[in-house]
Amino acid sequence: MFQKQPIMRKVLYSLAPIFLFSIYLYGLRPLWIALVVFPLGILVEYFFEKKRGKKVSEAVLVTCALYTLSMPPVVPLWIVAVGIIFTVFMAKEVYGGFGRNIFNPAIAGRLFVYISFATIMQAGFVQAGNFGAAAGLWGYPVDGMSAATPLAQLRHGEPISVINAILGFRMGSLGESSVILIVLAGIYLVATKTASWRLMVSTIGSAVLLTGSLLLAGVAKALPMESLLVGSFLFVAVFMATDPVSAPKKPLAQWLYGMVIGVSVVLIRTFSLFPEGTSFAVLLGNTAASLFDDLVGGKKAAPAAAAVNTAGSAKDAGGAK
Repeated sequence: MFQKQPIMRKVLYSLAPIFLFSIYLYGLRPLWIALVVFPLGILVEYFFEKKRGKKVSEAVLVTCALYTLSMPPVVPLWIVAVGIIFTVFMAKEVYGGFGRNIFNPAIAGRLFVYISFATIMQAGFVQAGNFGAAAGLWGYPVDGMSAATPLAQLRHGEPISVINAILGFRMGSLGESSVILIVLAGIYLVATKTASWRLMVSTIGSAVLLTGSLLLAGVAKALPMESLLVGSFLFVAVFMATDPVSAPKKPLAQWLYGMVIGVSVVLIRTFSLFPEGTSFAVLLGNTAASLFDDLVGGKKAAPAAAAVNTAGSAKDAGGAK
């Protein structure tokens, strides 16, 4: 049924511990969200790919996994369903399917639901462990069902626990909380040549440098350095910015692309009304990805990216015969 893609499987392997940790934090709620997302995402892709004479790509499983982990713990399941249908249909299939989309599908879907259902989505954040406790399931016990997210606290000048931010015992979307698991996943993806280290380093490094510069300049609205440990920044830097389809393929272009994302995240978080900024930053980078590849010289560098695009091109050519 599925078009085999070993690279995508490695991404799924790296996401598995993060998903299991979300179950530890929020009980079985992440599982219910996944049980909505995966069947609908696969079904939408199957419907379109069958008409093209192709199989469902394993990439849709990665899209579904990333979309699931980007959701707040208690988001209504009907919103989850609307979002994943939009994700696979509008952000992937309308462009021709796997290998042809210009935007990261999971980011596009996440941004769609956060803009369309902003109030409901914001109310979906709860303290880690409380949903599981309320449902009689295991979880990390914290008193109080809801509170400001760590990023919102920092915006108001309130301190946060850096230890909890690193370990993952704090409010946030299902998969974005544990810095340790995300960093380990990033190391695995780089070591297995599944993702480009340039994209990760340029995204994170540019955000660190700009945040430090704003703090040194005494900018009143500048967020402290620990703001990069909360929200979805690290999750996006490791899993979204490194998407081999929507990111550039040449080394210098990858550095520029990561810088655009990292700088955009900090600027949006600091000066706009949007509390996060990562989704907008990735879509902005996606828009400029092809331009960066055209403007810089050199050969394509990332083996993983090249393999993905070759597989997609070969499949397209086979379908065109």
